[in-house]
Amino acid sequence: MSELLEIESDYQNENFEMGSLNHGIMQTRIASQLFRDERFTVIIELSLDASKIDLSSFGLKAKDELKPDICAYPNTVKRKRRDMVKMPEMPLLVIEIISPSQSIDSLLAKFDAYFELGVKSCWLVMPSLDIVDVYSQPDQHKSFDMDDTEIIDEVMDIHLPIQKLFEW
Repeated sequence: MSELLEIESDYQNENFEMGSLNHGIMQTRIASQLFRDERFTVIIELSLDASKIDLSSFGLKAKDELKPDICAYPNTVKRKRRDMVKMPEMPLLVIEIISPSQSIDSLLAKFDAYFELGVKSCWLVMPSLDIVDVYSQPDQHKSFDMDDTEIIDEVMDIHLPIQKLFEW
């Protein structure tokens, strides 16, 4: 019974974000583009162990884990014989795709926590606006839209053709 209450509590605390059509398509398109880059292991919806910091200091309701839409590790991260439920090592890149039930402020608060945990770069993807903001630091970002040919992440040395993400 207590497990059910914990699951319900997690749901209410936004640990389980509801997806949407645009969110799901965008998540798939970005991950498939990043997957082509052999420098990275790309993982979707991975739980990250954030117990080293107090997430409430960032205004987050989550207790000790964060779950980005997409993350990228160096290609040295390989499949484990025994699966990991919560990853202790932080990824190099985290990508959050805003869905109708989320606010930009809540995702920016997560970015503050990600940077505090050692993530090098964070992307905020806004499918309804065809915009990607690439954050190299909490208060430093570049915006890319359909007037640009590429999304450029200088920290990660990533160049993705923006039309491949938004033209569908």
